Amino acid sequence: MTFTKEALNTTAPLAVDIAANRASRKWSRKELIARVLWDFLSFPLFLWTARPFWAWRRFVLRLFGAQIGRDVHIYPNVRIAVPWNLEIADEAAVGDRAILYSLGLIRIEKGATISQNAHLCAGTHDHTRPDLPLLKLPIVIGTGAWICADAFVGPGVTIGELSVVGARAVAVRDVPARAIVAGNPARRVGERKLI
Repeated sequence: MTFTKEALNTTAPLAVDIAANRASRKWSRKELIARVLWDFLSFPLFLWTARPFWAWRRFVLRLFGAQIGRDVHIYPNVRIAVPWNLEIADEAAVGDRAILYSLGLIRIEKGATISQNAHLCAGTHDHTRPDLPLLKLPIVIGTGAWICADAFVGPGVTIGELSVVGARAVAVRDVPARAIVAGNPARRVGERKLI
């Protein structure tokens, strides 16, 4: 087993206080009620809809406070944690079984594509504090960007316009416009050249 230099220089281990984490208030009462309603109603109103019912799913998400543009295609089996933290611009698409873990804001710009099984995670915990407080960090997917199959985009990350996050890539840092990134952690492997 290898240790980093920083780990070897610590004087005492960090005591994790799970009780303090669980006792902390992460959501308002209104948000908790809305989350429970979404959990119950998303199944019959969203998940059970036929694939071509794009307009109906846009309508349901708007009822729950999402800002959804025109001609947005969201597949019925997409998992959305908190719809009111979701902004999707015109002509964007979210594919089969994608996860939009929108504890913080997730903004998907015009014409962006989130492919099947991609995971956008806008929530984490501050691991430097014993009570591990919840952090709701926003994610922005730029205009025309493509998040490929099974890719992961972490909290607080901005994916630049027309960039590509390759299949199964893990983007935990911002990706510049038109960059093509791949791997874990995602590294630049090319540039997207479109006319």
